[in-house]
Amino acid sequence: MTTMRCVRIHGFGGPEVLSVEEVVAPRPAGGEVLVRVHAASINPVDAKIRSGHYPRVQADQLPLILGRDVAGEVVESGGGAGLPEVGTAVHAMLGWDRGGYADYAVVKASELAELPDGLGGAEAAAVPLAGLTAWQGLFDHGGLQAGQRVLIHGGAGGVGHFAIQFAKARGAVVATTVSGDDLAFAHELGADQAIDYKADRFEEMVEPVDVVFDLIGGETQERSWAVLKPGGILVSTLGAPDEDQAKAHGARGAGYMAQPNGAQLAEIDRLIADGQVRPVIGAVLPLSEAAVAHERLERHRVRGKLVLEVAAAG
Repeated sequence: MTTMRCVRIHGFGGPEVLSVEEVVAPRPAGGEVLVRVHAASINPVDAKIRSGHYPRVQADQLPLILGRDVAGEVVESGGGAGLPEVGTAVHAMLGWDRGGYADYAVVKASELAELPDGLGGAEAAAVPLAGLTAWQGLFDHGGLQAGQRVLIHGGAGGVGHFAIQFAKARGAVVATTVSGDDLAFAHELGADQAIDYKADRFEEMVEPVDVVFDLIGGETQERSWAVLKPGGILVSTLGAPDEDQAKAHGARGAGYMAQPNGAQLAEIDRLIADGQVRPVIGAVLPLSEAAVAHERLERHRVRGKLVLEVAAAG
């Protein structure tokens, strides 16, 4: 019986409830592979789950291994069509029934993408959830097309920095709100217009846009209706925007939750391999310092993604 290290919670609370433990490693069923995890990334949803502020996860589901992103190597196959061979480097956004802060994780065939040459380790782990959130928000829900204008709120963060690059790769004109310290960074990512959200009011500076991609919510979302073109859409990761507000501005609103999608992840990987997109890593910490990573995510401004190194590749 193989055991593994993992980071899990037995109760809700602050970063101190994250516990490094030894548990029995999972085994893959049909249509699944077992991945030896080299790296796993930290996402805001992990902190929401840990603190008990995520309705989908309740106390009766604990103990729970956290983490939705993994990158690593296939070490066992459960059998079935379309599965990568043992030894293949992959990454994936995991479903809710599994966690990635661990030495091993079970991954479904529909969730994974094989890594292109040159993408591995921390960068590979940083892509799945944040990349898919940006991709699905802009294109599946926002319908963003070449030549359109988009305003991205929170462009320097994990999801936002991918959103800027995806929108530019699609041929859109991109405006984004960031902190003053991140203005140059946003332009480096390809933003046509970067606005300091503390110093300036974006609605006074941005030309009307076809899509607002909102990663901030609250007052920022309320003020965003004013910059939408008639028939435009406000897409948010923070719940469905107000229908009455949308109607009053002749616009539409859409809230969504990103879903695992190996095919879309492979499309993102092609953009990375072509040099059109690059994952940005704010810091890499060992698995044993997951609590430190959570504290940093919640108390400090993070540019790009935080990643946990689980095992060295090779």
